[in-house]
Amino acid sequence: MAKITAFKALRARADIVQKVACVPYDVINSDEAAVLANGLPESLLHVTRPEIDLPPGTDLHSDAVYNKARENFKKFIESGILISEDKPSLYIYTQQMGNHRQTGVVACTSVDEYDNDIIKKHEKTRKDKEDDRTRHVMDCSAHMEPVFLLYRNRADISSIMKRIQQDKPIYDFTAADNIKHTLWIVPSEADNEALIKAFDKVDYLYVADGHHRSASASRTRAALKEKNPKHTGKEEYNVFMSVIFPDNELAILPYNRVVKDFNGRTPEKFIEEISGKFDVAQSDKKSPDGSTAFSMYMGGKWYILKAKKGSFPAKDPIASLDVSILQDNILAPVLGIADPRTDKRIDFVGGIRGVGELEKLVDSKKFAVAFSMYPTTVDQLMEIADANEIMPPKSTWFEPKLRSGLFIHTF
Repeated sequence: MAKITAFKALRARADIVQKVACVPYDVINSDEAAVLANGLPESLLHVTRPEIDLPPGTDLHSDAVYNKARENFKKFIESGILISEDKPSLYIYTQQMGNHRQTGVVACTSVDEYDNDIIKKHEKTRKDKEDDRTRHVMDCSAHMEPVFLLYRNRADISSIMKRIQQDKPIYDFTAADNIKHTLWIVPSEADNEALIKAFDKVDYLYVADGHHRSASASRTRAALKEKNPKHTGKEEYNVFMSVIFPDNELAILPYNRVVKDFNGRTPEKFIEEISGKFDVAQSDKKSPDGSTAFSMYMGGKWYILKAKKGSFPAKDPIASLDVSILQDNILAPVLGIADPRTDKRIDFVGGIRGVGELEKLVDSKKFAVAFSMYPTTVDQLMEIADANEIMPPKSTWFEPKLRSGLFIHTF
């Protein structure tokens, strides 16, 4: 069963929600955050990326940064930028990007279920990023940004959500990136209970995006439990804030790769070597039509690479992923990138930025070659998570991203 609970949210005041709402902390760097928050003192980036209010060059993991986050968060509450809900509730959150629309339930989810793999993961986390988010959560006593979860679609949950969406939303705005965000408060205790009971029938939840945020919630609970001799398991730190979407509404975009050099080879030698595992042909296709194929850009030209039979184990759910086929047949053996998590010669470009970004990076001579990928599917993600396996790094790019500042869980 998947346990969800209502919570007494801290959320943006409706008349300024468009100024408060911001992109997640981990999809931008400090310079980008400073630009986005420029002229917007209400932007939650002043809390999630507080270094933008400190001198340039400040160590991102220094006491000053976490102290500034806590200070700014307190100001947001005291000034009325953020207001507290009168009572615990669930919410319905819809995002629309072009013709794509996805609707999820905003709720608190259980740390116990995360620890016990009722909430399943598909990525490894990095200790330094866990350390950062754990301290940010503990210093602010709040889960500032939600974890993006998914579940296998159920008609009973969809029916309740659709009914609630007939009511007037509390937020309805289009952000600067043209993504529309609409939020409804679940209107009654009976409706809250109906959703909670419906999720009781869901076997598993899956982390789509937010592995470090969910891991930091687990570490925070462990630390606070140890400090609390009267711990009961009912404290607010035993849950964390999530938005839970049905699998059939989600869009995964490709996570493309760019590499700085050919590892000592000429471009001609590089193509010759990869031709042993791939059929290589020049093409005007900048994105592959299906899996086991890749569009490659180098020297001002696009190529299609099609994996040859026998170049990967087709029945292995991890080795047969496109990201694995590329890694195991080109990136590691030919380009010498054994660990894409740490190698500085490779970078990753989310599909939302388009293939034009790949051309721009290669044409600038900062990178030698780019690979346009076919996106991993939601079914592949769940299959690997169900097997308690880990996907290769940078396998999925979910879009649209959740907007931060619409709701905050405090404890």
